[in-house]
Amino acid sequence: MKNPQQKLSVGVLASGSGTDLQSIIDASEHHLIDAEVVVVISDKKDAGALSRAMTHGIPGFFVDPKGKDRPTHESEIDRLLRAHQVELVVGAGYMRLLSSGFVKKWQGKLINIHPALLPSFKGTNGQRDALEYGVKVSGCTTHFMDTEMDHGPIILQAAVLVRQDDDRDALASRILEVEHQILPRTIQLFAQRRLLIEGRRVVVLPGDSWKKKHKVLPDVLYSEGY
Repeated sequence: MKNPQQKLSVGVLASGSGTDLQSIIDASEHHLIDAEVVVVISDKKDAGALSRAMTHGIPGFFVDPKGKDRPTHESEIDRLLRAHQVELVVGAGYMRLLSSGFVKKWQGKLINIHPALLPSFKGTNGQRDALEYGVKVSGCTTHFMDTEMDHGPIILQAAVLVRQDDDRDALASRILEVEHQILPRTIQLFAQRRLLIEGRRVVVLPGDSWKKKHKVLPDVLYSEGY
């Protein structure tokens, strides 16, 4: 049994450079969240996320999906998470769709961040899809994962204005800055046991507000609970 003063153990799944992972590590090291990353797992051998893990002394593992069916690949991931006593799994730029079997094993303890305002613009390039559709507001979403892609109950969202001269990279950069705020905040809410799932809704129970404690960005609308 964990000591009440021990930090929440977080396992991170990441495929890319790991900037969202870095936001969690930074928040933990600066004592903004009562959580710490205890393992990082990637499906890409050269993922920047694994280098970031190494820099901070966090165990990092490349779990090669090549030549394996999904259950075999995910069972390796599951074993690593359990070996490190992970209490919350975070998808932070993990570009592989998780099976319903894996999701059900970690139901309620598996969250993801997506660079769009769900349920709009699901998939691997929400920023580009939003621009091509011509929306005036985009943003990012944290949510519990369920058995459908980018579908589970929404925890937090933040809306970012789309500018007339935006290209995909410019918009993605501004959204990413906000991702680095709402993802650690979501983990802290989980650590504080302030997230109550009621069907499609996630109720954020009363408590502190990061709007009052930490920097907020201009022209960004943060959902209740931030």
